[in-house]
Amino acid sequence: MSHVRVGPRAVMRSVAFLTAGVLAVPALAGCTSEDPAGKPLAEQDVAAAARARIADGGTLRWAVDSVPDTLNAFQSDADATTTRVAQAVLPSMYRMDETGSPRRNPDYLESAKVVETEPKQVVVYKLNQQAVWSDGREIGAADFAAQWRALSGKDSAYWTARNAGYDRIEKIERGASDLEVRVTFSRPYADWKSLFTPLYPKEVMGTPDAFNDGARRTLKVTAGPFAVEKVDTKADELVLTGNPRWWGEPAKLDKIVLRSVPRDERVSELIAGELDLAEIDPDTAEQVARAAGPRDAGTPLMGPDGTPAPGSGGSALPGPQGRSAAEALRSWAIANGSDEEAAEEETLAREKRRKAEAKQERRRKALSGFEVRKSLEPAYTQLALNGADGPLADERVRRAVARALDREKLAEAVLKPLGLPAEPVGSHLALSGQPVYADGSGALGEQDAKEARALLADAGWVPGGPVKKTEEGEEAAGAEKSEDDEDGKKSDGGDDGTYIVGEDDKNADGEDEKGKDGTDQESGEKHSSGKNTAQGGAPGAYAPKGTAAPAGAAAAPVAKDGKALTLRFVLPSGPGSQALRTVADRISDMLEKIGIGTEITKVPDESYFKDHVASGEYDLALYSWPASAFPATDARPIYAKPVPAADGSLNVAQNYTRVGTDQVDQLFDQAMGTLDQDKARDLLRKADSRIWAAAGSVPLYQRPQLVAARENLANAGAFGFETPVYEDMGFLKKGARGAEAPASPSS
Repeated sequence: MSHVRVGPRAVMRSVAFLTAGVLAVPALAGCTSEDPAGKPLAEQDVAAAARARIADGGTLRWAVDSVPDTLNAFQSDADATTTRVAQAVLPSMYRMDETGSPRRNPDYLESAKVVETEPKQVVVYKLNQQAVWSDGREIGAADFAAQWRALSGKDSAYWTARNAGYDRIEKIERGASDLEVRVTFSRPYADWKSLFTPLYPKEVMGTPDAFNDGARRTLKVTAGPFAVEKVDTKADELVLTGNPRWWGEPAKLDKIVLRSVPRDERVSELIAGELDLAEIDPDTAEQVARAAGPRDAGTPLMGPDGTPAPGSGGSALPGPQGRSAAEALRSWAIANGSDEEAAEEETLAREKRRKAEAKQERRRKALSGFEVRKSLEPAYTQLALNGADGPLADERVRRAVARALDREKLAEAVLKPLGLPAEPVGSHLALSGQPVYADGSGALGEQDAKEARALLADAGWVPGGPVKKTEEGEEAAGAEKSEDDEDGKKSDGGDDGTYIVGEDDKNADGEDEKGKDGTDQESGEKHSSGKNTAQGGAPGAYAPKGTAAPAGAAAAPVAKDGKALTLRFVLPSGPGSQALRTVADRISDMLEKIGIGTEITKVPDESYFKDHVASGEYDLALYSWPASAFPATDARPIYAKPVPAADGSLNVAQNYTRVGTDQVDQLFDQAMGTLDQDKARDLLRKADSRIWAAAGSVPLYQRPQLVAARENLANAGAFGFETPVYEDMGFLKKGARGAEAPASPSS
């Protein structure tokens, strides 16, 4: 629910994110062994340091995925960078703490409380008397009222992404003084703390034109430790500078430069010294970690007789004084029986190796000034099952798919190699440590291949059923293949981007591309062919009919009405999606063991979500949702039952699995409307159990958060649940760690 990063709620639920990166209820009084919420699985990793240890000044160069199309966080095209800017330059009444719960932000808010519940809910905000906009005007009721009117949904001239919560406000008034704002609700609203974060000035929210266009590329009036200096689309960067009217702790940094750098180019930018902070993939993280460790000695270059060649890392044969290493190598090769041509080849090989080692050393030295900071994102990756039509419209088939999955192994595949806690996520609505969290997966049941096969049989899908043949081969019951891309090219490289898990790979002569032991001759990896060897497989002895298959073996494919059960599994093909593809392969293997085939189609990242997930062109898909501090509000559109629209289409909101029930909707509505926090929590946990039982989506694991940061950069990195404190970020003073710390190249 991190490609989730804790941000304004307008962005958090407006889109799901993909790769490998955002985004329940007061804090726990104390987590005990009986508390199902537990503790966060990983703490933030930001190299925390006291402000006194941080130097004044410097520029932080921070890699982001994109320069935002808008700085208005309540518009549909706002993104994670919009969130980051809003956190640094605008008021937030509440911030997220280490458990993903809202905490009052004292820089803006002295207090906020529900003062009346009958006949209407009334909340009174008392603002910090020092809080002013950058033009000197006090933050007050006029700003609250302008934001309410813009986001209430009553005026269609405002192009808003959402109005949840604001549509329940009846009126906003000045309180007993200019520092008080009195908000009256027409209906009770449990998540009132979610409102007015971020808070925009009335200059942005006051008119539709200002809202729609005025805040897309600039924010002239702000009220945070930083202000927007410029948005440079040509240079692909956004520059924040200190706000001279900021009343809180002054920002340690002079500037923050948010640079748009593609994920696969970040390691090069780090090596070039162009970045100080960047979220990275596991491969880059490994390079950074190795650079900080001992260097491999390498293997010496060997001569024709098997002895180390001069200068190659072994015991070198000394050459005459003043001669080059290449000349020494050549003379040595000739003296040891090698001809001049061989000697020349040795010389070229040595030179090539020397250049490669020099390049590697430069990379290592450049990366040695960084460290990897890691945590878990406030987001989880799920397997989505499209229940709109086809086999997965049957709840029994969805439950069979879900019960075939070993979620613990899937979590381990992604997180264990990174040294992060590898526990599967047990809730659709919260993550471990958040007050709403409880493992509701018991409503679905544990992994059980036997029970999964029984569910399939009950739905009419039986092993070894007759399968109709066509000229194209075996018919599948899943979704049809998509057409080629508009430019006529297939979706992935030289092939069509599609393969069927369980099908034999044949060469032109009809022979299996794998070795006799099932090993792929090119990759060296072993694969299960899924072939029924008793019907034309490799010769050998076969068990009598009815003998149980060995544990872990693939089951006979299931079929119904002459069609095999094959599900179309759509995945992004970009370089940052390798973890998703690894998980997809393992899921496919697990489904094969209960007789379900999977047809994996890899599509470009830019079309993956819009053209496949959101449009319903898939059977199975992997994507992530951010965890929310306000699940009653934010999760409802994700799991709400789709309803027919006036034009006859289906309005799915953000429920891209198209699976929902009236009961789940009712539980969300009840939780949203109660001011009893314990009751709201219990209602949400019940809703989560019903979501598990419907098996429209299966939470798998919390997303890893890997960040490369300069060693002397403090209070920045893998933030986990917590909202970044921008004014405390900076570079350590020399000697702050007991030894001279390197100065920032950008200070």
